[in-house]
Amino acid sequence: MVDFNGWDMPVEYPSAGGIIGEHNAVRTAVGIFDVSHMGDIQISGPEALNAVQHISMNDASSLAIGQAQYSALLYPTGTFVDDVVIHRLGENNYLLVINAGTGEKDFNWVRDNTRQFDTDVKDLSDSYTQIAIQGPHAQGLLQKLTDADLSAVKFYWFTHGKVVDLENILIARTGYTGDDGFEIYIPPDEETGAQVWNAILEAGKEFGAAPCGLGARNTLRLEAKLPLYGHEISDSINVWEAGLDRFCKMDKPEFIGRPPLEKARQEGIQRTLIGLEMIDRGIARDGYKVLDEAAKEIGYVTSGSYAPFLKKNIALAYVPPEFANLGSTVFVEIRGQRVAAKVVPTPFYKRPKKRAA
Repeated sequence: MVDFNGWDMPVEYPSAGGIIGEHNAVRTAVGIFDVSHMGDIQISGPEALNAVQHISMNDASSLAIGQAQYSALLYPTGTFVDDVVIHRLGENNYLLVINAGTGEKDFNWVRDNTRQFDTDVKDLSDSYTQIAIQGPHAQGLLQKLTDADLSAVKFYWFTHGKVVDLENILIARTGYTGDDGFEIYIPPDEETGAQVWNAILEAGKEFGAAPCGLGARNTLRLEAKLPLYGHEISDSINVWEAGLDRFCKMDKPEFIGRPPLEKARQEGIQRTLIGLEMIDRGIARDGYKVLDEAAKEIGYVTSGSYAPFLKKNIALAYVPPEFANLGSTVFVEIRGQRVAAKVVPTPFYKRPKKRAA
């Protein structure tokens, strides 16, 4: 257990095989995560859509009720306040799921930058216990506990239904593992959370379900190249550098951060995010220097780990574009030694299109 932004969080569950066992359970069966530390901001009111459009880079006007999208809040510099998942709950009602470590900052930023709109902005972070059920058997497990037809819920859509004995629970087909799965939002009291958590674990026995902690959450998202704030994205990294172009809709109406992004796109990026597979022995940790053939520092590692499912040492790093050629070799400085790494395609892991329910 560790302190994680004020939350007492499990790094791993030894009974589930630790990080490696938990990671592989998600890839091959199903894993259960307590992600109640995630933040939640509701934006509602007559001008809710205009407010969401103003503060986020994706096009929320394309969302149907019951649909979610990955997006980000940007500073006027085109760099990241945070990345978010936006859920359209109703005609003029949106829920933004934000990161725990940036929760207070995110809420203040959203509130301050939507004052000109006729909206009501609420911090609902303490209103939910959030549990993620992730992996190829996530649907089969959760279907045993809900009356909602999960087969009708597409990826990045959500529904409401009964879960265990709780009515009208938000059930979203989203997650942060690179695999299929669901996130459920239940009442925040400790007794209810424990009841649902235990019911999920009990129902998951036949599927090989494992409780999962922060360690597996990080290795899973790294294999899938899902960004983490403070690592792949931050207030000093812009959208193009992070390679998140497809989520940034430059053809929608004006939004915060758009002008500098237009300029940056015209001028070209000075660094880009690449995937590395270690050739020599060693794990490239975040902050380690990336070197060229002449041992000159050219960039830095943002995240790195042993990838349990792929059985390789992998990393993400920022380097100048000229060093991003696939198959080329760079070096990572690990405890004073130059360790060779190969530039490889990302994401490192893509889930199969057809998986068991």
